[in-house]
Amino acid sequence: MSNVEPVSRWLVLVLKLPAQPSRHRVGVWRELRGMGALSLGQGIWAVPDVPVFADGVARAIALTEQADGQVVTLNATGRGPKDAVRLKEMFGAARSADWAEFLADCGKFEAEIAKEIRVAKFTLAELEEEEQSLERLRRWHRDLTARDVFGSPEAAEAGRRLKQCVSACEGYAERVFAALHQAPETEQ
Repeated sequence: MSNVEPVSRWLVLVLKLPAQPSRHRVGVWRELRGMGALSLGQGIWAVPDVPVFADGVARAIALTEQADGQVVTLNATGRGPKDAVRLKEMFGAARSADWAEFLADCGKFEAEIAKEIRVAKFTLAELEEEEQSLERLRRWHRDLTARDVFGSPEAAEAGRRLKQCVSACEGYAERVFAALHQAPETEQ
């Protein structure tokens, strides 16, 4: 089953927030970036008009209104086929950048596991830390998959890399448990 949906409709949010306090602008910006919205210009954001973005749009609108800002939400399709293609390309490029960042973090995770094995740091505390890092990667992958409504080519590689991270963590866990259950050597 694929999450790729045909999208020809977009939601465009036009936001105007007071300059101060800046925390409101930052909060709205974080919400929009976090849900994968595409910045079209200062205060103008777009997302495909599909259910996966509904909660994030609602939160961005609520944050804007709580900050005494103004928001206008528009339905858009693009004036013509070129506009529709351009929006899709821009959104796809943003998702590709997200996947590239995810893949880089998978590499960092695998390098960290390899380092711990190399230095024989087989402790429960370290294992717990690595498992938390793996869970963060899993959540991130799930979030990216949900918002990648056009099916970026990097998504398949990201799925493979996440499986490699899971395997690396499982291998590390086995080493930790083996080290913890190893009988201490006795002197004779």
